[in-house]
Amino acid sequence: MSVAELKERHKVATETVNSLRERLKQKRVQLLDTDVAGYARAQGKAPVTFGPTDLVCCRTLQGHTGKVYSLDWTPEKNRIVSVSQDGRFIVWNALTSQKTHAIKLPCAWVMTCAFAPNGQSVACGGLDSVCSIFNLNSPVDRDGNLPVSKMLSGHKGYVSSCQYVPDEDSRLITGSGDQTCVLWDITTGLRTSVFGGEFQSGHTADVLSVSINGSNSRMFISGSCDSTARLWDTRVASRAVHTYHGHEGDVNAVKFFPDGNRFGTGSDDGTCRLFDIRTGHELQVYYQQHGVNEIPHVTSIAFSISGRLLIAGYSNGHCIVWDTLLAQVVLNLGLLQNSHEGRISCLGVSADGSALCTGSWDTNLKIWAFGGIRRMT
Repeated sequence: MSVAELKERHKVATETVNSLRERLKQKRVQLLDTDVAGYARAQGKAPVTFGPTDLVCCRTLQGHTGKVYSLDWTPEKNRIVSVSQDGRFIVWNALTSQKTHAIKLPCAWVMTCAFAPNGQSVACGGLDSVCSIFNLNSPVDRDGNLPVSKMLSGHKGYVSSCQYVPDEDSRLITGSGDQTCVLWDITTGLRTSVFGGEFQSGHTADVLSVSINGSNSRMFISGSCDSTARLWDTRVASRAVHTYHGHEGDVNAVKFFPDGNRFGTGSDDGTCRLFDIRTGHELQVYYQQHGVNEIPHVTSIAFSISGRLLIAGYSNGHCIVWDTLLAQVVLNLGLLQNSHEGRISCLGVSADGSALCTGSWDTNLKIWAFGGIRRMT
């Protein structure tokens, strides 16, 4: 068979796949009689409202000299780790704004960080394709640097995201530009499982984000530049459990809903979406109208502890608090006087739901406290 014939067969096969995908999409739409917001309105649900003192910027964490790329809270709520283009990770006391660690990283182009469940170790990864583990209790050298306690090497592309398996300090999941996710045994430094890559059900472009199910740590979601999110079971690495379509741009952020039965996504197409892992259906789209050439990318998302609020960071510096149930904007932190002056690159909610931390390309982090309601609803 000639090269021309092979190209023609490939073209026909691609057209067939795209046609089947579109028919499947239309079938899903026909099966959905309403979305979450439509059902909630039919039930007479009242929207969430915030007063001027219900969400207040109480601290600005200054110390990075480059764009902030990632942050994470410790489970006990009062410490935050952040990484920046300045090539350092900083551990902050969220209550006092003081820095407990400011460590130079082996690779300046760091993209992600995560606290271990015990709060004693930090994982960082970036363009060096390695996930480095630091024990915060180790002594620093004469230059004030913390030695790397373990290097997780095996990815063939940049490490875009990492998260410790809940309640386990020795296991970690990473996502990478090599189109795969990896489950690591930190004790040995070896890969336990690889998700994607040569498998047909894997991502076909860079993996940008991962989120582990807090209710069932064997399950995790990955988001990718192939515009899909995929559900994985760590016991079955050979194939994704399900692939979720709907976005029309890179899926930059994924986050499990608190009950573990749903998850949210954020994309370059300017939308956040809510999916059900049991039915595979898209439940809701969260989108603000913009001009055709003015659609801001969604860079990061988080849910409140009950899931009633969805917080999304955008490339235009806005940080929108959505009513998850009614798909209405509750508040836009980017319009407040003390908001960030650049792209919102990362955000996270404290373990007890009492505070939100946002990181930005303006080199700062901000902590937003929930006043009148004490903790996020």
